Amino acid sequence: MIRDTSSQDAIVTAPPAARFKRRVVYASAAVVLVGAAIVLLGAWRSTNHSVSASRLRIADVSRGTLVRDAAVNGRIVAAISPTLYATAQSTVTLKTNAGDTVHKGDILAVLESPDLSDALKREQSSYNQLEAEVARQQILAKKQKLLAQREADTAEIDRLSAQRTLERYQSVANVDVIAKIDFQRAKDNLTSAQIRASHAGKAAALEGEDVTLALKTKVNELDRQRLSLANAQRRFDELTVRAPVDGFIGTLNVQNRSVVAANTPLMTLVDLSKLEVELEVPETYVADMGIGMRAEITLGDATAMGKLSALSPEVVKNQVLARVRFDGAQPKGLRQNQRVNARLLIEEKPNVLLLPRGPFVENEGGRFAYVMHDGVAVRTPIRLGATSVSAVEILDGVKVGDKVVIAGTDAFANAARVSINQ
Repeated sequence: MIRDTSSQDAIVTAPPAARFKRRVVYASAAVVLVGAAIVLLGAWRSTNHSVSASRLRIADVSRGTLVRDAAVNGRIVAAISPTLYATAQSTVTLKTNAGDTVHKGDILAVLESPDLSDALKREQSSYNQLEAEVARQQILAKKQKLLAQREADTAEIDRLSAQRTLERYQSVANVDVIAKIDFQRAKDNLTSAQIRASHAGKAAALEGEDVTLALKTKVNELDRQRLSLANAQRRFDELTVRAPVDGFIGTLNVQNRSVVAANTPLMTLVDLSKLEVELEVPETYVADMGIGMRAEITLGDATAMGKLSALSPEVVKNQVLARVRFDGAQPKGLRQNQRVNARLLIEEKPNVLLLPRGPFVENEGGRFAYVMHDGVAVRTPIRLGATSVSAVEILDGVKVGDKVVIAGTDAFANAARVSINQ
């Protein structure tokens, strides 16, 4: 028989102090567990709903820069797309077809207008007539000036002759060779010749001014007629419709050999080398928009930057049309009327509390949000600031690091507290 070691064992008894400490630890743990259970049970009883976390979208409150923007739709349009019009009632002969590529100065159509052709001939005839009258007036002016000068010269010769006669009489008057009456007559003749010479000179000067003014009047009439002729020639030249820019024919509004009235649209010319984006902006954003505002245009998988270049002054169906011009080189592969998406960068606000944008912004006007506390979503008053397409500014109600339910709160039914099941 094999003996065991029971004879060698001894019973060890723990000291009373150690047993007391162990009992205190067990009791404290039990109290903590009971307290937690009571708290959790109280929180669960205080909630009105219980929702699975998989149905919610929860985001953290952070601090950063909010880019206030607006997402809008638009289309690619030609920056230069002139419409050509008929300048007068005429018969149209088209020299091109829709879709044809044309260059600046190419003949696109010829208009036949008998009225403008006759008007040009009349103006040309009137101009030729006035030109001949001006030439005749120049000759007449020279003749009248010569006649007036001849009379002045004759009067001057008579004055000189009378003066020499008087000088001869004066040389012999002291020796009583001539009678006094002859001497006085010579003096009178000299005075009369001087008066006639003076009047003849003034008359010649006035005659010269008169013929100069008459000639100037005729020249002015000729200049006026030249302007009328140039205008008639311009209107006649406009009957030949030419391409104002390089591009292609977008649309033809008339048929070949059709009779059109004045100011009738003939065709539209599109220049695809310079394209812009025409945006449909909701009326609510118009007050914050201005010329030069930056815009981000999404073109498929690529993006391009541009600046607002024009803003329509009228509102149509609660929308305003805006034009955006590309910055730098124009992206390749663009097509007329291609639909695009754009983001207008209205404002940048640095160092603000941010939350990703979600349906909670629209719920109850953005005045409340559900903030997570120990697995319970608590309905908390908040105050929103600026909003963008992807984020929203929080002015009051939360702090950095808080978790907020931003989507799925439609199942909460505006309850004060909602338990979230993981």
